[in-house]
Amino acid sequence: MTQHKKNTISRRKFIGNSCAALGYTTLFSSLINLKAMAASAMDNSSIITLGGDYKALVCLMMSGGNDSFNMLIPKGNTEYNEYATTRSNLAIPQNDVLQIHPNTSDGRTFGLHPSLGDMRQIFETGNLAFLSNVGTLIEPSTKTDIKSKVVKTPLGLFSHSDQVQQWQTGKPSERTNIGWGGKIADLVQSMNSNDDISMNISLRGSNIFQRGNEIIPYAIKNEGSVGIRGYGEQGLFNELKTEALDSMLERDYQDIFKNTYKNTIKSSNDSNLKFQSAVDTIPEFIATLPEDNDLAAQLRMVAKTIAARDTLGFSRQIFFVEIGGWDNHDELLINQDDNLTQVNDALNYFNSLMFELNTNNCVTTFSISDFARTLTSNGNGTDHAWGGNAFMMGGAVNGKEIYGDYPVLALGSDVDLRDGVIIPTTSADMYMAELALWFGVSPSDLNTILPNLSNFYDTASGTAPIGFMNMS
Repeated sequence: MTQHKKNTISRRKFIGNSCAALGYTTLFSSLINLKAMAASAMDNSSIITLGGDYKALVCLMMSGGNDSFNMLIPKGNTEYNEYATTRSNLAIPQNDVLQIHPNTSDGRTFGLHPSLGDMRQIFETGNLAFLSNVGTLIEPSTKTDIKSKVVKTPLGLFSHSDQVQQWQTGKPSERTNIGWGGKIADLVQSMNSNDDISMNISLRGSNIFQRGNEIIPYAIKNEGSVGIRGYGEQGLFNELKTEALDSMLERDYQDIFKNTYKNTIKSSNDSNLKFQSAVDTIPEFIATLPEDNDLAAQLRMVAKTIAARDTLGFSRQIFFVEIGGWDNHDELLINQDDNLTQVNDALNYFNSLMFELNTNNCVTTFSISDFARTLTSNGNGTDHAWGGNAFMMGGAVNGKEIYGDYPVLALGSDVDLRDGVIIPTTSADMYMAELALWFGVSPSDLNTILPNLSNFYDTASGTAPIGFMNMS
């Protein structure tokens, strides 16, 4: 063990280190007090009154571009042969595909990747559904229209940074740092009694999806809040640190800037302590946490936060979790098998927790990814593409269905732009709008959140954009 010389820590160095430990997202979350005042002044007609019930959205980001046509796979002989011919060495063997039985069928048979056995069971029990061939669009686009350049296509179509941003903002024609989850939170934040902690909670630091005009995401770790290291903990040094910091934070400074800064730090620290105290009171779950599964650990903290919702004063919450490693230009089959196994185990665990907490009907988990990947092999992997498949899980999901139009996977089809790049037939806007409506956003506000939605959906129609959520 390295021995350190005893030295005197200056007051300036100490407070600097302590403030740095807070993290800038936590520090900024203390501004919620000011922002919530503006949010609560908004027109309440923007919100559908739901009688104080609880609802949560859990956004699962599969970063890098999930090869989702190896997640939801044709299993019938004719369709599988097309799939196998196009995918060549990347095709999952037909006998390994786990068949599913949707309530509604177009005559084709489908199945899941062999790593998704638990997700198949959740699907069969009606708690999970798939949305096929969804992607970012500005307007309805056919192969002919795109090649003739008579329609607008998303900015930076095959770029990771642009497509991640567009999936998180709902604005495929521009670059912005305001997300559709943040805009939703701007509208419904006043339904929560807690003005100290943001309703948008991230397990993966800062993200665009949860950032609104008024709301800033509150970043936590798998273990809980991100506070000042050692504050309030046992041990001589930690006790001295706590005493010193409390002394600084309780002072009333004549300098208005010092006082404002002190109040900001104190508010952040108080929020951290309040959050951690609430989640620490939650008993251990019965369901067993999968080993070495970071996504499951993230979802465990989501579940603990949901369990502490009454203590924390939340009626609406939006969570962000993430699993990376999907940008498989090489070793696709091996890497995707590992990633899908982690997703399968984590979702099965979280599904069990939601039933354990009796919150299954009020929590909806949904997937997004940068884009799907080319159907054609580049040798041992796949490249960036466009439309792909997503999934939704929860008791409010009209499950055991495949929504959207699963495309023909033969090369040269009407939706094959080139080399197995599939043109989306369902816009991401429709996907986002359905989740927003279920969460409590008024139809009249959807076009504000998703400015291109009117190109695909009439908000005055009185019908759901797609139909995968139970709105009752």
